[in-house]
Amino acid sequence: MLLGGLAGCSGSGNTSTTPAPGGSTPASSDAPKSTEPAAKQVTLQMIESLTSPERTKLLQDAIGRFQKDNPNIKVELISPPFDQADNKIRTMLAAKQDLDILEVRDLNIAEYVNNGYLEPLDSYASSWADSKTLSGTSKVVGSTSGKLYFIANALYQRQMFYRKDWFEAKGLAVPKTWDELVDAAKKLTEPKQNRYGFSFRGGPGANGNFDHMIYDYNDKVMNLDDAPFTKDGKTIYGTPEAKQALELYKKLYKEASPPDSINWGFQDQVQAFTSGVTGILLQDPDVIKVLQDKMDPKTLETAAMPLGPNGKSLVSTGAAGWGITANSKNKNEAWKLISYLSSPKENTEFSKQIGTIPIHTSATADTFFQTGPYKTLLDMTAKADTFISYTPPFKYPGNGSWGELSMKGQQSYLLDKKSADDLLKEWDKFWQDQQAGMKK
Repeated sequence: MLLGGLAGCSGSGNTSTTPAPGGSTPASSDAPKSTEPAAKQVTLQMIESLTSPERTKLLQDAIGRFQKDNPNIKVELISPPFDQADNKIRTMLAAKQDLDILEVRDLNIAEYVNNGYLEPLDSYASSWADSKTLSGTSKVVGSTSGKLYFIANALYQRQMFYRKDWFEAKGLAVPKTWDELVDAAKKLTEPKQNRYGFSFRGGPGANGNFDHMIYDYNDKVMNLDDAPFTKDGKTIYGTPEAKQALELYKKLYKEASPPDSINWGFQDQVQAFTSGVTGILLQDPDVIKVLQDKMDPKTLETAAMPLGPNGKSLVSTGAAGWGITANSKNKNEAWKLISYLSSPKENTEFSKQIGTIPIHTSATADTFFQTGPYKTLLDMTAKADTFISYTPPFKYPGNGSWGELSMKGQQSYLLDKKSADDLLKEWDKFWQDQQAGMKK
């Protein structure tokens, strides 16, 4: 499937008078009259999801370059706080507010498509010259039900970051398995010194870690083409291995993590790591630049994700990207901006600045992505028999609500308000219902 297509700059939208640039003098009445029709003025409403001050600034700069080349198109960027962004987008979509471009995530693409919020991009994709260098992964993650709905702006794959100086001081080896990670994190923990082994994330996005553990413990039975289900059609949350993983997860929190980390989100866990409160962080590569900017390079090191009891790790590549709303009145202009931001030049520079994996194969040949912290990601990719790829449950409409539901459940479990058995029964039923809904 091809991605992207350079669409014409004409299209529907409100026409407005082009103001004279600041400091310029309007043309006199006897000036030569142009036979060309005046370019239609269009204002695009655009909203991002994965917001951060640094990332938003980069995006604003790129939009500025686009507007300089396309003076008839004005872009108004909406940047809600990260933890509120997806709910803000849902609210705007449900209310049918004016919105042309939105940042779609692998977590909610099926939800948005099922609600009729997104415009398929296949018709735009067919003539975009840059589509020939798009990676296969970037094509897959932006699609559902056989159609393309967003052009990825970045790819994410998790790895381990750890404080090399802490490990050396304790004489600890780098953990290779989940059991070893918990053991090392416990040995690094010194509560009286406000030092903890693991940078836990119990708030928004918490399911990234406990799902990963449960998947790794079920590597022999999981359907790699339909996570989180087993090969016989049941869910992985109903297996004895799921309970083993969940109990280990609780041990990681109780014995090696800051107590208040049960409410931590992305920013909290990263700040704890950079400030010297925690010693191990599991995160996507978009944190690399932040870590390098705020930490002594001699203290920072990376390693592959921990392996499950069978020596395997199940991995997926996450993504977010730009889509067009179904009710946009400026779809051609919206596509023009998306194709600009998604070009090899713009996306490669964007990836370098925020520390993500670029979407074009031509960019990965850059030495920038073959050295330092990125080498771990390449090494993991090269060991496909150990770090095994699976297809996340993006096709299920409820996938977009799984994060919040599972976050609240695991918080109750970690606070001893709910048993592991009861929690896993809830999660098992949630996914059984999702599966049944797809069969209707």
